[in-house]
Amino acid sequence: MSDLLIRPETPADFPAVTALLRAAFAGPGEARLVERLRQGPGYAPALALVATLAGEVVGHILLTPISIEPAAGGSSTPSLALAPVAVQPAQQRRGIGAALVEAGLTAGRARGHGSVILLGHPEYYPRFGFAPASLWGIRAPFEVPDAAFMALELRPGALARAAGTVRYPAAFAQG
Repeated sequence: MSDLLIRPETPADFPAVTALLRAAFAGPGEARLVERLRQGPGYAPALALVATLAGEVVGHILLTPISIEPAAGGSSTPSLALAPVAVQPAQQRRGIGAALVEAGLTAGRARGHGSVILLGHPEYYPRFGFAPASLWGIRAPFEVPDAAFMALELRPGALARAAGTVRYPAAFAQG
């Protein structure tokens, strides 16, 4: 898709991103989450990307700083949460989501982040290198199928001592 452009979102994109998220997720929940995350201290426009076709926003991805808290105390491990990723329903299954994930991972690496955590489809994300987070002893702070809670090292060894529970920003817990 040679006319696909992936770039950091700008405030001018916010209304289109909101409409996209509402269409892709059949409701306002994900759009509200993104709005709250944009207002938080961890929001980095370089980690909030849009995909455009002919100038129209057709996809969006957001990566947000999180931490992995060890059970027995000690230092937390910084990471990124990949949530959400969305593509306009009419544009799905054309590689836009995959291009957004790849661009998001590249942006995370470029900003010096060591890893990414996500809750997603276990059939989709392993193609990017994601594996069950439990392989590193990393747990979600809520009940979730092991295969759907995944991690990826952006830097080899970044999760070697990361065993613990993920702590998400408060925006994830708000309704």
